[in-house]
Amino acid sequence: CCGRGGVDVGPVISGIPLPYPDAVVAAGAAVLGLLAGVVGVLAVLRQRTLVADALSHAALPGVAVAFLITGVTAASSLIVGAAVAGLIGAGAIVAVERTSRIRPDAAIGVVLSGFFSIGIVLLTYIAGTNNANQAGLQNYLFGQAAGLLEEDVTVFAVLAVTALGFTALMFRVLKTTLFDQAFAASLGLRVRAVEYLMTALLVVAVIVGIRTVGAILMVAMIVAPAAAARQFTTRLASMLLLAGLIGAAVAVTGALISTATQTPTGPVIVLTGLAVVLVSLALAPRRGILWRAHKLRRDRRDRQRTGLLAEIAAAERTGQTLTPASLAGDARTRRRALHDLENSRLLQQCDGQLHLTGAGHTAAQPILEREHLWTAWLKHGHQLDSPVVREPNPVDIRGSLGDDVADQLLALTRAEAS
Repeated sequence: CCGRGGVDVGPVISGIPLPYPDAVVAAGAAVLGLLAGVVGVLAVLRQRTLVADALSHAALPGVAVAFLITGVTAASSLIVGAAVAGLIGAGAIVAVERTSRIRPDAAIGVVLSGFFSIGIVLLTYIAGTNNANQAGLQNYLFGQAAGLLEEDVTVFAVLAVTALGFTALMFRVLKTTLFDQAFAASLGLRVRAVEYLMTALLVVAVIVGIRTVGAILMVAMIVAPAAAARQFTTRLASMLLLAGLIGAAVAVTGALISTATQTPTGPVIVLTGLAVVLVSLALAPRRGILWRAHKLRRDRRDRQRTGLLAEIAAAERTGQTLTPASLAGDARTRRRALHDLENSRLLQQCDGQLHLTGAGHTAAQPILEREHLWTAWLKHGHQLDSPVVREPNPVDIRGSLGDDVADQLLALTRAEAS
């Protein structure tokens, strides 16, 4: 342990010694980020992120009522109040959905605004009572990680471990219900009970994070890590793990930046999460915007080179000789495609004329065959005698149609030519 003057070294977070207050904030933020990341995956995949927003706002009147009953701002009592209010809010959403014609999004909006308004009224009333014990109660609205104590972090850690343990224990059930509720019901699973369990996990995440980032911004901690992790993996187990790690890293980084710059912790954590999401959207392999843009340019360039190779090969088969100027298309595109073919040793220029090399003829053969098959499909596809014929893949016509169907197309073409 250490003194609180910031001179001695406090707990160690990720191997880096920190002053005691900073270490407590970092530990609390890590617990929040880990739990919110994992639970957020469940909310994002079942498209119920607005429920998390409603629950975080619904928890506020529970905090106020708990203070009015106990008269203290101890985390243990206020958390109980927030949990009860969150569960009541979740039940209210379900009740409005099932007993009226109001759509789910409207039901969430009604509960969110109603409970949040009650919370603001109660906090205003408490502020007018001049109760000396109310200090720190407003932090549940906007969050203040700097006010966390070791006891708070301990309570949060116990709640997080419990929630994560339930998630690991119920992983297969959660996975089945998330992706195919009808199949889960056919297996005898109580789908509605599983839905309630996922909502309860959201409530736990909310009551852990409401003190750190506040009721208003808590939904960002639920969504951001899951959205970032979704860009990198398609497997649920990997996504849960990655989202938890991203959430913890984002929360700790944001908390330490906030401490160093003397800025509000909650907004800085959320902005850090936003930055991570933007980077993921831009740079994630196979899904990132920049990666896909690069692949699109590369595919377009490959198509241009393939088309030019087929054009020159078809001309040589008929005894024609092409020059760069006689080629169709944009001049800049032609130059780039010719340059690529020459670098690949598929093409050579002699006295301004274009000639394919031996490797060029070999590379052009499957391209010409594919074009021939595609033309035959467009002309004679309706004449095929096959019980199962589907639209072929233009990139691999023979592979998608099968050898028998492809041979039928070629036979029909030869019959038409004769």
